[in-house]
Amino acid sequence: MTEQTKQQIETAEHSLLHTYNRFPLILDRGEGMYLYDTEGKRYLDFYSGIGVFALGHHYPGFDDALKAQIDKLLHSSNYFYNEPAMEAAEKLTKAAGLGRVFFTNSGAEAVEGALKCARRYAVNKGRKAAGIVAMEHSFHGRTFGALSVTGTESYRTPFEPLVGGVRFAKLNDMDSVRAAVADEPCALILEVIQGEGGILCAEDDFLREVRALCDEKDIVLIFDEVQCGMGRSGDLFAWEKAGVKPDIMTLAKALGGGVPVGAFLVREEVAAQGLQPGDHGTTLGGNPFACAAVCKVLDLFEQDHIIDHVREVAPYLTERLEEIRSSASGITERRGRGLMQGLVFEKPVGEILARARENGLILINAGANVLRFLPPLIVTRREIDEMADLLKESL
Repeated sequence: MTEQTKQQIETAEHSLLHTYNRFPLILDRGEGMYLYDTEGKRYLDFYSGIGVFALGHHYPGFDDALKAQIDKLLHSSNYFYNEPAMEAAEKLTKAAGLGRVFFTNSGAEAVEGALKCARRYAVNKGRKAAGIVAMEHSFHGRTFGALSVTGTESYRTPFEPLVGGVRFAKLNDMDSVRAAVADEPCALILEVIQGEGGILCAEDDFLREVRALCDEKDIVLIFDEVQCGMGRSGDLFAWEKAGVKPDIMTLAKALGGGVPVGAFLVREEVAAQGLQPGDHGTTLGGNPFACAAVCKVLDLFEQDHIIDHVREVAPYLTERLEEIRSSASGITERRGRGLMQGLVFEKPVGEILARARENGLILINAGANVLRFLPPLIVTRREIDEMADLLKESL
């Protein structure tokens, strides 16, 4: 690290609120599968901004679409229609098979809206029970509502009292779910693949049984696909593999290809009894610039068969990770689906992450002892091989 970089970081630490223990490098630019810091060093990007850069950096055609929208209109507010939002809404609801969409600025904001919609649905139907069931080890965001349904106690405790009426069940344990919904809450929320919780996948049969239980008790089922959605699992949405559909789905991260945008989509029947005019809003959500990004991401996914590519290359990532798991000491398990995977270690992985950065590979963790692999969806076998070589060197 040069003296200039050290000084820049020290200056930043005097200005930025210290809510992150940032890695000691300053990223400057990206190109395809690679990032470059301000000193010119190149890094293979296997974290994609925590799953944001589905198309990598400067994907052909994406930048041009954003530049064209900048020349037209950046913001209009939701008191008016704008063409990119109208187009994005049509494309996204058609892709998901869900009737309505509300565009937000982030994943946490999408979760907040989803919870409000579920509670309003219950109130409008005359339901007295307004509780919410969530999963242990889940992560839904840092705002009060999203934090309230996040299933890691250490995240919640410093900010209590949070939103009341939340109970936690265990992923893939229907007995615990049945016990948690005994008082017939208004909503049940879960991640189809838990990201921060350690790359834990909901089993197909579990999702089907949860769907049936929610139908039986008229509980709004919310799938949080903020991290696992938009093709990362090998399907556009991770719930498709189980053949079930949520009442509400949250999205963000890859939805805008790097532009801050989120959304929650609502099944038509729930939307009709859910949020009404004046119940919810956002100043910047659904602005023309963000929605132009959503439109272009969806177009490029279809045009360039991105999900087909994920299905083709993901088994090779699995193969290389299994090879590393079996050959290196201290690794107990590989988890995940598609291009959202993790290696579980016996000890914390902080030192491995640091050595990987030194060797030119950027990864992140999922909990203290899980290495998380979230490459851009455009990754090839060559780059998977490069990652494997760099990781072996780092181990």
